[in-house]
Amino acid sequence: MTQQDKSNYFKGLLILIGKDKKISEVERTNLKKLADVLGFNKEFCDNAIAELFENEYILEVPPEFSNPEIAKAFIEDGIRIAFSDKKLHIFELYWLKYVAEKNSLGKEWSIQKFNKTQQGEGLLNKFEIENYLELANKELI
Repeated sequence: MTQQDKSNYFKGLLILIGKDKKISEVERTNLKKLADVLGFNKEFCDNAIAELFENEYILEVPPEFSNPEIAKAFIEDGIRIAFSDKKLHIFELYWLKYVAEKNSLGKEWSIQKFNKTQQGEGLLNKFEIENYLELANKELI
């Protein structure tokens, strides 16, 4: 996973949690855990969250990833984080839809993941990107 992918992943989820104009404590905690998984330091993450609504330099362009598997992990983690406050807002759903389209992920796949999460499957114990990184590391060994 490139540094650009990691940056896009974090920034994309940061934008997602701000779509409803509020950040719940659960969303904040999950994003901090994710930042750690991606190798970002705590201070950077705290500042990014604190400055989200005032930062005029954060462009809301859907991230494009170097690998479709990273994009799939992003959508799955995004759905889970968006649902972590027990509500999925329409702006969050549209954001995830735009990311899926930008990364050429099929509508059927995205709808299936959304429905599984809505039914309570795929709760956030571990980020999908963690699974991806673990598999990538095993393949390098």
